[in-house]
Formats: sequence, structure tokens, C-alpha cells
Amino acid sequence: MNNTSEFALPPGTTVDEYVLEQVLGGGGFSLVYLAKSNRTNQLVVIKEYMPSSLAMRAPNMAVVCREEKNNDRFTHGRRLFFQEANTLTTLKHPNIVNVINFFRANDTVYIVMEYEEGVNLQTYIKKHKGNLSEPFIKAVFLPLLEGLKVIHSQGLLHLDIKPGNIHLRSGANPLLLDFGAVHEIMQTRQFQPNQVVTPGFSPIEQLDPGGYVGPWTDLYAMGATMRASIEGTAPPPSPERREKDMLKPAASAFKKRYSSHLLEAIDWAMEVDPLLRPQTVDELINALNGKSPRQDKKRLFNF
Repeated sequence: MNNTSEFALPPGTTVDEYVLEQVLGGGGFSLVYLAKSNRTNQLVVIKEYMPSSLAMRAPNMAVVCREEKNNDRFTHGRRLFFQEANTLTTLKHPNIVNVINFFRANDTVYIVMEYEEGVNLQTYIKKHKGNLSEPFIKAVFLPLLEGLKVIHSQGLLHLDIKPGNIHLRSGANPLLLDFGAVHEIMQTRQFQPNQVVTPGFSPIEQLDPGGYVGPWTDLYAMGATMRASIEGTAPPPSPERREKDMLKPAASAFKKRYSSHLLEAIDWAMEVDPLLRPQTVDELINALNGKSPRQDKKRLFNF
């Protein structure tokens, strides 16, 4: 696969009312820029639809499909990106990145988000080699789960929750970023233009063609991100765990330093079988707060 950044627009490029200042990164089908509005002088983050396996940058700055056989996938993905941008402007929550604008240009779609100072959770985990305290973990993940609940209530899934997509503002006030993988719950998955998979954080149903993704999919990723906050590294990829699960349960691996209900909630969220996980955000929130033990859930369903 091509390095997405080779197709990035250069600093100084003007797109709509925004002047691009630098490339912040790129994923499977998007590029992210820091930019400034000519109109308001406000710093913003802009995400550009650029599926690296399907598209390339033309000399006129347009994003074009490489091969005609992939044109349907490319245009379908672009249409979804636009539709989802429209939905994301309505997702207002203190712990979800604020989408302030979206538009078409250069034969692609751009999403404009509010820029906020802070540090990435992935960087923070690396600096501290995991070992984040229980009060810190709860201060970060309980608000994130409340934000995720808003996303799910709109019939959407995030599908790319990981430490790199969580931004920590001052006071560990979290912000869920990067909605490039968002798609509608119950959408037929064969039409996804470019499946986003992050080893260690993407559950098995995200890797299986025809796997049923749902709220439980985001909850696995949230559980894996909490575990990474403790352990300092990504968990093993879910296909490895399905074949032979060598991952020691958090409830036994970290019992000397963390409460049993926190660790049991992480293990529950990280069940390989999606049917054994919490099915809603509220179930995981209750488990993290010690209100709904995982064992009660298993007894209810006779597992």
C-alpha cells in the first residue's frame, strides 16, 4: 500500500477558506491537516477523504481513483464520508471532537474540526509505560463512554477507537477523535470502501467478512484501550486470540494495583466472542462503576 502522506497537499495550499499549515497524519483513507481559516483566523483540523489503496493525487490537486474497476468503491466511500460528515456536525458532546464545517473540493470531501491544545493518549501511555492510575483511567474513559453513547444513539459506530484517537486536554479531559471510520449500524459491510483495522484494538468481527459489527465492536476497542493504559502495550491481535487466547485476564494480571470491578469490566469488554461482551455502553459504564458485575450478565444468559 502506498504511503498516504506522499499524496498530502503542501503547506500553504488554500482549500475553500482554509490555508493548510502542516500534515498531522493519515490513516487508511484520510489525510489530516492543521489549517487556519482565512475568515476567522481560527486554527482548525481538516480531514480529507483520501483512500490510499484506491486513490491518488492528480496534478490539479484532485483526488482520483487509480483503477476504473475500483471506481464504485471509491465513489461510494466518498458519498458515505460526506453523509457521515453531515451527521457528525449534529453530534455535540463535550468529549467528542467538534465538527464545525464540511465541504466538497478537489473531487473529494473535507471535514473541518475544532483544534484544541493537548496531548495524545498514545503519547501519554508511551511516556508513562502504561501504569496509569485507576482514578486517571476512570476520569478519561467514563466521559469518553458518555460521548460514545451519543454516537451510538444516532445509529453510528466509531470503529477506530484506540489510544492514538483519544486527545487529552488539560486536567485529563478527553476528546474522542478521528471519525473517518464511522459508519451506520447495520450497514452492509461489503460496501465499506476501506476497512480500518488496528491490530490489538479491532475485534474479530471487524476483520471477518460479513462479521456483525455493532456497539459491542466499539466496546472491545474501548476495553483494549483501557488495558493498554495499564499495560503500556497494545493487546494481541484478535485473530491470534481467537486461535489461541494467551492473554492473561486483567483481573488476575493486575489485581494488586486495580479494583476488581475495573479489571473485570476490561476483561468483559475484551471477550473475543462479541456475544459475550457488554452489548451497550451503559452496561460497560455500570460495570466500571461496580454496579453490574459481569458474572450477573453471564448467569442471565446461562453462559
